[in-house]
Amino acid sequence: MTARAPLAALTAPLALTAPLALLALWQLAALSGVFPTQVLVPPADVAETLWSLARSGELERHISESLFRLGLGYLIGAIAGLAFGACIALSRLAEAALAPAFLAVWQVPVIAFVPVLVIFLGIDEPFKIAIVALATFFPVALATFDGIRGVPKAWFEVARVYRTRIPDLILRILVPATVPAVLTGMRVALTRSWVVLVAAELLAADSGIGQMMEMGRQMFRIDVVLAGVVVSGVIGFALDRGAKAIEHRATRWKYA
Repeated sequence: MTARAPLAALTAPLALTAPLALLALWQLAALSGVFPTQVLVPPADVAETLWSLARSGELERHISESLFRLGLGYLIGAIAGLAFGACIALSRLAEAALAPAFLAVWQVPVIAFVPVLVIFLGIDEPFKIAIVALATFFPVALATFDGIRGVPKAWFEVARVYRTRIPDLILRILVPATVPAVLTGMRVALTRSWVVLVAAELLAADSGIGQMMEMGRQMFRIDVVLAGVVVSGVIGFALDRGAKAIEHRATRWKYA
């Protein structure tokens, strides 16, 4: 047994401590009578609502709608971010022309673009996909830029001396050197995009987890709202863990 085994055995129980403590505090606060049960719904009632939504198929429909928007918007934003980040990193002229505007827009919260996108795209699918693509684009572009600029210049000089072809330069030098930074940016973009999507669905949508929560609010069904909070948190956690596992697997060579 390695030295890491005892530590790994303690990790799982410790990771459950905070969620269990939060559930206990939630239950105690609900039973204290300080807040009406219509305002602070007990965890058991939220679990019952989740089961009812899952059994009726409504929860599955909302989750599938949200995940479809997330997947398509993320793919578009990631491809655009990779291309743009590589462009301004490899070309001083492109950096001078585009980087100032990019960095200025980067400071604006993505959710602030919602009114403009709604005006041009309405509240149908293109709007939700566009807001996810926008939320994905900036972290991926910035990570790609930093990753390429972090490659030592000496590597390019050696490649020039040996007259390395452009495809080989990209595949053998740029890609391996920038993969860790780019994957980190893509992981950050994924969780950021999920948060932005749920917020956008709260503001303007006719389906999805955010819309389910908004309908619950309008009907004063706090149990539905809290069920949506739980589901969005679990999905966000799963997305982050999945992306982190892929990142770790793709960069194992760094620790070999």
